Amino acid sequence: MHDIIREAINDPEAAWEIIKMDRNVTEVVDAVSDLSREDKIKLGATFKRFPLGCDLTELIVGTCASDLERMDLLGNCMVSDAIGATIHVCAYAFADIAENYGMRPVELMRDVREITEVPLDLDHFGRYGPMRFPASITGCGGQCYLEGPPFEGCPRERIHSRLIDREKEGLPDREEWVELASSVAVNLTPVQGADTHAAPLSEAEEVLEIARKHGKGVEAIMFVGDGYDDLISGFEAGLEMGVDVFVIEGGPFNLAGNRLDAFAGAVAAARILTPGKIVATNGAYEDECRIGLRAGLNAIITGFPKNHHGYMCGYSPGTARRGRFGLPRVMKIMRDEVPAGLTPVPVQKPQLEALAAAVKASGTENVYPERIGYTYVGDAHWACLPSTPLYEKVLVKRDVNGLVEMAEAGEISGTVAIFGARFVSWVIAKKLDGMVDEFILVDRDPWVESVTVDNLSSELKSGVHGGRSDDRRAYELADSSVISTTIPQISAGISEKFTDAITLV
Repeated sequence: MHDIIREAINDPEAAWEIIKMDRNVTEVVDAVSDLSREDKIKLGATFKRFPLGCDLTELIVGTCASDLERMDLLGNCMVSDAIGATIHVCAYAFADIAENYGMRPVELMRDVREITEVPLDLDHFGRYGPMRFPASITGCGGQCYLEGPPFEGCPRERIHSRLIDREKEGLPDREEWVELASSVAVNLTPVQGADTHAAPLSEAEEVLEIARKHGKGVEAIMFVGDGYDDLISGFEAGLEMGVDVFVIEGGPFNLAGNRLDAFAGAVAAARILTPGKIVATNGAYEDECRIGLRAGLNAIITGFPKNHHGYMCGYSPGTARRGRFGLPRVMKIMRDEVPAGLTPVPVQKPQLEALAAAVKASGTENVYPERIGYTYVGDAHWACLPSTPLYEKVLVKRDVNGLVEMAEAGEISGTVAIFGARFVSWVIAKKLDGMVDEFILVDRDPWVESVTVDNLSSELKSGVHGGRSDDRRAYELADSSVISTTIPQISAGISEKFTDAITLV
């Protein structure tokens, strides 16, 4: 593993071979730990490329705090929705705000779902429903982040105190919270030695089972810790539980001798190991955010003033305190560190809509956690987006089942050119396999085209060939053509050149 990981720093083909292998957590962490900081960054960036990982960069926004007015919470959620940022639901704060207005806590969750379209990411959720904390915790000023490492427990010795009797009152509504959410977070830090900071692992396992029952994605929160043994214990616990996404917390919970080397290594290792292909952070100082983004972070959880995520990411010891407005600061950090490619940084609502259309065109039964060839079809987004109003709203002209019907009617036959070689093309080829003679996959990115051909060739009976990134050549060699992209402007641009090509949007 050491040798091939070192090869993968500069060779995406070696990275693709790693994806095909069984990956041992200790071997991966060990190999990544031996790399220089620059090589860790290069490695993580390689594994962020399609289809080794999710190549989007996004904001997840905490909109709530226990002492916010209901109007302010709802307005914060509307702002997040308008910019296409996932809303991070701190369940305890939703519950506190709701009760301040004489509401059942779940009623406020319903209100937020009714006025927004983006995913809702549920956190601080336990076996009875929303966790409930005393005011000393809900009003915490962030002293641990303000002081900085090393973490030796809460400076005021008040974590992890819970109001269990109040939590039990919410048990009848527990299932509805998860039904309304798109994803649910669980905490792995007890296995990393922080048993005073979070619920026991057994409770996290119960919450995961509830999430799975309702078909929701699951995120696992873990610390950088010492940057080695603590990472191994966190990754192993998450993979054994079957989580989708790893969320890496640094800040005062990064106890490594070299904080930035350790944070880059944690992100790079997570990129290789995470099943759902998304790596996020819920707490990282500005320097950690910057190096993490270079090493392949997909998402940063930030927040509005008073929300604890407002100060946990993007600030530094001495400045990280309650009341900070992290959202604009983190957006600027992202723009500084991640070059815009096919999608803007951070992604916005039009990109979420295109992604939702891709899932709808592919069919939820055909995408993550389903696999084609060596790896998953899509990423954790593809499991979470169907649980949103945004998904219900987007329209597609036809889906893959419609393409099958066209093939059965003889409207698609012979050699089929598929324009765009990302995940939707995989599903199209899989569904039409054996109904046509061969496929020509063509993409403007030669790497995307090459790896897709290799992956589909391992799975399909029909022949699979690359189109040399030449749309015109692929069209002229084909009997039928399908445009697989669900980004409307790109689909329209290709359709203008090849008017008889079949489109999905």
